[in-house]
Amino acid sequence: MVFLTIFTVAAFNDSPARPTDIEGIWQGTLKVSGIELRIVFNISLRPDGVYTATMDSPDQGAKGIPVDSVTYKDGKLRLEVKVVQGFYEGRLQADGDTIQGQWQQSGLNLPLELKRSDKPIPPPKRPQEPKKPYPYLEEEVVYENSKAKIKLAGTLTLPKQEGSFPAALLITGSGAQDRNETVMGHRPFLVLADYLTRRGIAVLRVDDRGVGGSTGDISKATSEDFAQDVLAGIEYLKSRKEINPGQIGLIGHSEGGIIAPMAAVKSSDVAFIVLMAGTGLTGEEILYLQAALIARAAGATEETIALNRKGQEQIFTIVKQESDDQIAEKKIEKKINELLAELPEEQKKAIETVLEAQKGQMKRVLSPWFRFFVTYDPKPALMKVKCPVLALNGQKDLQVPPQENLRAIEQALTAGGNKRFTIKELPDLNHLFQTARTGSPTEYSKIEETMSPTALKLIADWILKQTEKR
Repeated sequence: MVFLTIFTVAAFNDSPARPTDIEGIWQGTLKVSGIELRIVFNISLRPDGVYTATMDSPDQGAKGIPVDSVTYKDGKLRLEVKVVQGFYEGRLQADGDTIQGQWQQSGLNLPLELKRSDKPIPPPKRPQEPKKPYPYLEEEVVYENSKAKIKLAGTLTLPKQEGSFPAALLITGSGAQDRNETVMGHRPFLVLADYLTRRGIAVLRVDDRGVGGSTGDISKATSEDFAQDVLAGIEYLKSRKEINPGQIGLIGHSEGGIIAPMAAVKSSDVAFIVLMAGTGLTGEEILYLQAALIARAAGATEETIALNRKGQEQIFTIVKQESDDQIAEKKIEKKINELLAELPEEQKKAIETVLEAQKGQMKRVLSPWFRFFVTYDPKPALMKVKCPVLALNGQKDLQVPPQENLRAIEQALTAGGNKRFTIKELPDLNHLFQTARTGSPTEYSKIEETMSPTALKLIADWILKQTEKR
């Protein structure tokens, strides 16, 4: 009995062998401007004694990002992730289950505590994402923008029944976006394409140039270049026998809502455009409004918001006036240091992170895209649009404020003599057209809904109405 008791106790206290030092799954949370992003590092030890790793960002829908370099010695860990231009440095704590360290990216140095985990983070619930087999046809396609000498890769979805269908080309928002416009664990364009195709509308969604299967260099491109990519997409759709060439339209989200009118003005083949959180103001005006609204939602004081506005104005002035990137970079850095030096210690703490982040994002601020965006006024193009337009904004959109932008879009269309437009502000929807509580970007990943059924139905109904007699 004694031996049995001892054996039983030992059995119940037995546990799997502990992974070698840092081998295993490590999870932590980054806090950036009020947004919480979960980060996961999956570290493995090869038989030859070399560590390898991948990185996941569940809230951004990113999984298996390659870690280029893993260095571990005397309790110190360094992980370098070149694709996001970031790295992590930390030290394994005495408990063996915690790594205290810093994540550095784009000039930001953020604390990141990693905890060992036995299980990977489960994928977020996204009930609207369609599951195969689909009740429609899906085809991977590649076509060329001959002017830019690049190839664009995408997915074309077609109703199964025989016929010649209306078609919508989806245009993504700012940044390097894939064909599904993947953001914060959501794939809005996958959900939108699925809904529209089930309603009898063919949909082409495409990787941005330089992203996924598309070639080209996105770092040198502006919205005007993306408009040329859209025109290439229209030509491709015209070549398909399943598509009615007189019923090809554009749906642009965010920056895509700037690009759609650009393309519509250049092509008489555009039968309609849908602007989802498209802008009617210059990029500079948008950024001022956006920064204030998001900061206010995060609990910033009006004094801090005003200080941030002052910093933005001075930086944007340099961006607009100094064409030489190296000179502009030095001027911006000097201006940021001057702004910080003028502030009392308490105010400095409130805004220092934001201004330092501007330093770290210098390449982006001085990129061709940003220089174009800050000064571009969408109103002249909107005034030239003659096809039907549906302009939608969420009431709780903090990135493209609805009242100011919808008003500007309506005024521009009216001034141009276009009478075939519909303007709608949708209650309780955010920038991604999710049903939201506050509209803050911090909510995007936490909301299970990818796109409001109300918005989906409105878009499909409107397109079918525009194309029923054509």
